[in-house]
Amino acid sequence: MIRKSILLATATFFMATAGSAYAASARDNISIVGSSTVYPFATVVAEQFGKTTSFKTPKIESTGSGGGFKLFCAGVGVEHPDITNASRAMKKSEYDKCQANGVKEIVEVKIGYDGIVVANSKKASPLKLTRKDIFLALAKNVPDPSGAEKLVPNPYKTWKDVNNSLPAAKIEVLGPPPTSGTRDAFVELVMEEAAKGFPFIKAMDKNDFKAAAHTVREDGPYVEAGENDNLIVQKLNANPDALGIFGFSFLDQNTDTIQGSFVDGVQPTFEAIADGSYPVSRPLFFYVKKAHVGVIPGIQEYLTEFTSEKTWGEDGYLSEKGLIPMPDQERQQYQSDVKALKPLMMK
Repeated sequence: MIRKSILLATATFFMATAGSAYAASARDNISIVGSSTVYPFATVVAEQFGKTTSFKTPKIESTGSGGGFKLFCAGVGVEHPDITNASRAMKKSEYDKCQANGVKEIVEVKIGYDGIVVANSKKASPLKLTRKDIFLALAKNVPDPSGAEKLVPNPYKTWKDVNNSLPAAKIEVLGPPPTSGTRDAFVELVMEEAAKGFPFIKAMDKNDFKAAAHTVREDGPYVEAGENDNLIVQKLNANPDALGIFGFSFLDQNTDTIQGSFVDGVQPTFEAIADGSYPVSRPLFFYVKKAHVGVIPGIQEYLTEFTSEKTWGEDGYLSEKGLIPMPDQERQQYQSDVKALKPLMMK
């Protein structure tokens, strides 16, 4: 009887939202897209969920945070994903896009914290960088080395050019593309903060400042490596002079071959990110379509699995994978909001 009710609700939902052509082929598994940083955490939860419940293991695609929001906000119905992972909070423009396409009620789930690392192979020494060093190495336009208060095309070829205390190795940094939440967080936490250290850049109007702080050079030293962070790790092992930018969890899973650079005097560790002393850290999220809960089988149960203490708690299995847990009170608040399926509100 219960199964019949679920099937009836599913058919009604998809005939109303996606057209009757989709009703006959309604999905029986959860569809998840989004952040490459959140992907390994979501995959572990999905596999555990598939093993310990009667529901199918969710299907997860790594599309990047921006790509995930684009797919998620395209509409309601079987052809659209149920959940999108994100290594940054949803933007107001993305929320508005969701609303315009009928994705009216969205549940935001903050899962913990992550650090963005600048890592290299253990075949070389760890670098001791400042955010200013990284900005000068990677920005498309930088302050004139002569001291004039103007921006010039980036002339720096080696790390020693940037800072005399650094090695004379060629600048080669493998990092995420513009669609990545890691890229968004990196330019905000590293590039913007460094740019503010130059008074004439800080004094620019909003658009000019953003152009100066966010625009990464395209003349070779920065290489967009796609959304596959494992590929970056492989390339670092092949080239000890190269650096890679990705989430702390990938460093944590590959400490046998790679190491994190010091940033402003602090090396990325679980403890340094948890206590806030590592300067390049950010929260991680996923977002759920409330309209799909109770229609696509298992979404509510997946949320329960993800927000349980055995999963995301201080001693949970995700902390073993590199996720930095939220403080107790914050976890309890999100557990309560998720249980109530409290919709995100943006004005």
